[in-house]
Amino acid sequence: MTEVCDQSATTSSYVRPLGRADLEIVHDVLDREPLIDMFVRHRVDSTRLDRRWFGAELWGYFEDGEAISLLHVGANVVPAQATPAAVEAFGARLLSHGHKPSSLVGPAASVLPLWDLVKGEWGPARSPRPSQPFMVLKHDSDVPLDPRVKPVRLDQVDDLYPACVAMFTEEVGVHPESVGSPHGYRARVTQLVSMGWSYAIIEDGTVLFKTEVGAATDAGCQLQGVWVHPELRGTGVAAPALASVVRQVRRSIASSVTLYVNEHNTPARRAYERVGFREVETFASILL
Repeated sequence: MTEVCDQSATTSSYVRPLGRADLEIVHDVLDREPLIDMFVRHRVDSTRLDRRWFGAELWGYFEDGEAISLLHVGANVVPAQATPAAVEAFGARLLSHGHKPSSLVGPAASVLPLWDLVKGEWGPARSPRPSQPFMVLKHDSDVPLDPRVKPVRLDQVDDLYPACVAMFTEEVGVHPESVGSPHGYRARVTQLVSMGWSYAIIEDGTVLFKTEVGAATDAGCQLQGVWVHPELRGTGVAAPALASVVRQVRRSIASSVTLYVNEHNTPARRAYERVGFREVETFASILL
């Protein structure tokens, strides 16, 4: 039976928190599927697990002293390379830890059984999304580019922010300023703009299309928050705009581009497929 305990316990398997001294073993686990586990690798690379900046915990599941699986435990709980035994161990530790996140996100094969273990105490879910195609594009799109797509400038944040709020509210079902600090979401929007990770078509102060890079590593980057102005939906704006974003980020950030999308969002999936994205994995998100 898998036990959840400290490393000092004399068992063949255990879970323990990881820190800066564990970076090498963390990288070894994350290098197995660098695109699938990009969020966790991005967080690790950008903070080097320094607690002052990480703002979460990273747990490792070990068997006979070898790191097998990881779990990011913060506002988002995100498993990486989680085996069935690791999921069981992580679930037990989460319940004893007393931490309730805002979401569980990651490969459906580990998120859904993990949710089954904790939902009795954490549930019901506000919005369960059990099947989200995870898609990858490793080359420029054949779709003609929309030349209007540009990196957003800092002096355009006031124009961009209402579109970001609209996207978040449509997607998540709550206003972003009601989650955590009322100023936190705007700070994140501004941060992505300052990094050159926000792209949009802005005309006369109105955002017609926008998306951001939410995470990036040497292996690839992940798009988030793809949004088209409601009056332009169904008019063919999305694919050329997204093709332009892909070309730009492949030259400035990373050569492989990923995203995941709700299974029921047929228009978005068609646009992504037209651009050239192909499904390689199924994600799941449990919003609490």
